[in-house]
Amino acid sequence: MQPRNMSMSGVVDLAAVKAAGEAKQKAEQARAEAARTGRAPTSGARLVFDVDEAGFQQDVLQRSTEVPVVIDFWAEWCEPCKQLGPLLERLAGEYAGKFVLAKIDVDANQMLFQQFGVQGIPAVFAVVAGQPIPLFQGAAPESQIREVLDQLVQAAEQQFGIVGAPVDPQAAGEQPEAEAPVPAGPYDALLEAANQALDSGDLGGAIQAYKNVLSDDPANPEAKLGLAQAELLHRVQDLDPQAVRKEAAENPADVPAQIRAADLDLVGGHVEDAFGRLIDAVKRTAGADREAARVRLLELFEVIGADDPRVTAARTALARVLF
Repeated sequence: MQPRNMSMSGVVDLAAVKAAGEAKQKAEQARAEAARTGRAPTSGARLVFDVDEAGFQQDVLQRSTEVPVVIDFWAEWCEPCKQLGPLLERLAGEYAGKFVLAKIDVDANQMLFQQFGVQGIPAVFAVVAGQPIPLFQGAAPESQIREVLDQLVQAAEQQFGIVGAPVDPQAAGEQPEAEAPVPAGPYDALLEAANQALDSGDLGGAIQAYKNVLSDDPANPEAKLGLAQAELLHRVQDLDPQAVRKEAAENPADVPAQIRAADLDLVGGHVEDAFGRLIDAVKRTAGADREAARVRLLELFEVIGADDPRVTAARTALARVLF
């Protein structure tokens, strides 16, 4: 069977991928600067904010698809809360957008207090991809809290591909610096050649070109995403779509068959079908099969982009299956 000239056009916009990569680089630079100077960058909304019942859906549940949300249940009369609250606020600044802190006054928000099943305060929960996770109750040493937060941030990234909040200096009331012209990067020519190879269907050339960039710059976001796209197209170019879909339909428990079908779904523009197929596989299976389906789902998230609403919805669905 001859390889078909397949394209990601209509599914993924490489210009958008490049813009997202540049935004991610700026965010990482801001975080590094925060670690060096002790000044925390802020996300489009604040890193620390009060939440009530009316704003919970938007401020916590929706936002948790982009960044882990830590919830501090507190009250004015609670003495331990007065010690824990400032510590959590300081850590939110130090973590520089890897999580955000939502503060809920239990006296003013009894419904939320009851829905989370809080037995006493202070109580700290997290919400990731719309799913609540109990963290700890009562005062705790800073070292223990840091350990819990590190585990939360790591789990959010590994399980759901959620890496933290975008950085927006204006949210802190700072005056934005004038945008300086961005000089050409050392890999711009290589990336342009890789993108052209991908667009023309030269998948082997594109894969090698992206790998050349990543060998010197392993964190380059545009090269990582471009490589993910090229490898996806390479995986499906010799597949017989009719045979793959027939096999997947006849063998719903066959995870490799579902993974191949999901790849074809995505390349064909059926993004939600691809995500749904893999989420179903994660739900039905266990062990190595479940992990293979989950990992491929995260890889497809990378191909589409974290800001796509279909990715946001799929992350929430994945969380419901995993927890």
